[in-house]
Amino acid sequence: MTPAFPFGDLTGRLHDAAEQMIKGGAKPTLPFDPFAIAQATGEVAMELAMRPQDLMQVQFAAAQQWAAYWNATLSGETGEKPRDRRFAAAEWQDDPYYRSLRDAYLLASQQLRDIVALGDASDSSAAMARFLLDQYLNAVSPANFAATNPEVAKRIKETGGANLVQGFAHLIEDIASGKGIVQRRTDPAAFEKGKTIAATPGQVVYENSLFQLIQYSPTTDKVAAEPLLYVPPLVNRYYMIDLVPRQSLVKWLVDEGRTVFVISWVNPGPEHKDKGVGDYVVEGIVEAIGEVARRTGHAPDLFSFCLGGTLVAIALAWLAAKGRADEVNSATLIGSLVDFADMRDWSAFVHEGHLAALEDHLEAQGFIDSLELQRLFAAMRANDLIWSSVINHYLLDRPAPPSDLLYWFEDGARIPAAFLKSYNRDLLLDNKLKDPAGFEVGGVKIDLATIGTPMMIVALKDDHVSAWEAVYRGARDLKADFVLGGSGHNAGVINPPAANKHGYWTRADQPEAADDWLSGATRHEGSWWPHWTGWLDRCGSGKLVAARAITDGIEPAPGRYALMK
Repeated sequence: MTPAFPFGDLTGRLHDAAEQMIKGGAKPTLPFDPFAIAQATGEVAMELAMRPQDLMQVQFAAAQQWAAYWNATLSGETGEKPRDRRFAAAEWQDDPYYRSLRDAYLLASQQLRDIVALGDASDSSAAMARFLLDQYLNAVSPANFAATNPEVAKRIKETGGANLVQGFAHLIEDIASGKGIVQRRTDPAAFEKGKTIAATPGQVVYENSLFQLIQYSPTTDKVAAEPLLYVPPLVNRYYMIDLVPRQSLVKWLVDEGRTVFVISWVNPGPEHKDKGVGDYVVEGIVEAIGEVARRTGHAPDLFSFCLGGTLVAIALAWLAAKGRADEVNSATLIGSLVDFADMRDWSAFVHEGHLAALEDHLEAQGFIDSLELQRLFAAMRANDLIWSSVINHYLLDRPAPPSDLLYWFEDGARIPAAFLKSYNRDLLLDNKLKDPAGFEVGGVKIDLATIGTPMMIVALKDDHVSAWEAVYRGARDLKADFVLGGSGHNAGVINPPAANKHGYWTRADQPEAADDWLSGATRHEGSWWPHWTGWLDRCGSGKLVAARAITDGIEPAPGRYALMK
């Protein structure tokens, strides 16, 4: 039986959406410079125009590749199935029509990327050209259109086309929300902070204007003498390490007999506009270190992720300069950069024009909004975070599945204007942490070479934010132990031993080239978590103390700051 089209419901939803669109207004500033984009593409085009011989070779190779494509298509050769999740349905391999569409698209995409790769434009311009090309190629994938996606064709037959009607209603609603398209990557009602996610029992035990400090309740009679303190990045809430219980790094550490503290950053508003990198280092990390030591009687082991790790490195150098290095027992940086010379495609956004436009934008509102940051991160992984949702939400009309990691990803936070200005210019653009005295915090010169604290650096092999090779170079510069985990920037961190996934690589020495390190590294199955806690044991005193009960909590975890909108 063909389902009835829900025209009545759709009409009402479109009317409500139209009213919202009329009420909305455009922002007066943009966080990027359109002219810089035009300049970058023009620079790449000029570089290519000056290399006619190379272009001729590419065209000759392309002609041969298309001849091979048509020969395979007309002869019915199936070939090897590509490892591309967009084309996972059986029809993409078994049906000649869909297979030919897929193979033509993939071949044309690779040829265009080869052409752009010929240019010798500046790193920023070349990265911007690659980024724009990838956005175009991702958008025109045959998987994104009803007429060329076999799963959508089957869904249309099943519903009589109702999926497209409902999908169009979803599109209008999302546009009208003012947040843009694809806001339903996961079911927002599937989790509740403090109950089903970020739910490991604990208490906020300290707070100031920048952070709350959470201490987790022990589950063992004895605990390691040295406490752990987690420093998260600013862009998302801390609880990536405290997702659902079976994936929670916090719960696992507590159950392993560790006293765990985490910093939960405030979601900044206009009143935090002038809080810079130095404020987050001194008023944030250093103050938290002191509070943890006061409560436990021991210098903490720090562990951190992404931008949080960069801030930890700065904090360690600041403490060293102050003669206070012994306030930290060890430090672990996960997916963190301290040398920004190699940012891969992220260098597209480290451009004078973009930075100037962003600074005007920040001046107008006092912070970068979490939605703007989410859009940027989603664009860098458009197939996973944008187009898969377009297909499911707008073409297939499928409910968004529950995902604790995507729930966390969408629970973003703002970043103050002063912080982002300094971070972008001093660290990303000018790479001042590479200089012995290039960066300062409150008049204290930051020299990473003075850090004597035992350090471990963990990179993730498929990391799209912090390329593992760049993280490895930072480990060599800091003379830190190095571990390479499997999977990507976020998923590679959440690797509970019970899941037995991803694997990791280790090697005692550190040759200059990252690829040389990997070629001689030993691969281990399962999670890197136990390997890391073994390292913590070797850095610690080996002493066990009575579990530290919390008697003076301010409020239950996850605390007000993690709940702020």
